[in-house]
Amino acid sequence: MDVQILIGFLLTVSPVFELRAGLPVVIEYVVRNNLPVLPYFLLVLALNILVVFLIFMFFDFIHETLMNCKWYRRVIGRVLARTQKKVDKVKVRMNKWGYFALMLFVAIPVPGSGAWTGTLVAWIMGLDRLRSFAAIAVGVVIAGLIVLLFSLGFFNGVY
Repeated sequence: MDVQILIGFLLTVSPVFELRAGLPVVIEYVVRNNLPVLPYFLLVLALNILVVFLIFMFFDFIHETLMNCKWYRRVIGRVLARTQKKVDKVKVRMNKWGYFALMLFVAIPVPGSGAWTGTLVAWIMGLDRLRSFAAIAVGVVIAGLIVLLFSLGFFNGVY
């Protein structure tokens, strides 16, 4: 496996960057090497969706134990405080739009609105895991399609 593909996959599963950064790296490599786009696109989607499952597992089973550690409590406390502002915005929309709001939140490929934040928002709000997972996964697919189209140059020259 090429280093560029590995970097793209690592970006895809990392917080902050996620699919927004990982997919263009992977697509650039695929196009440059005349490889089929679809399998790599699906793999990036699968990795980003897998993260949702892992984050829910972490917060549901490991988080409370780690809250006993001072350094973890300090670091995660800051992350949760910053996320609370996003939670408040999503909560207002959730009351009106339901899980569709969560899906839209994740679907817009801008920093701070991907699968990591969407999952954290759902966890903080105590939302149903299965419905949240489905909404976030659909949001990831939509974001992936948008980023894919940008990566392939479909929007070049459109302002």
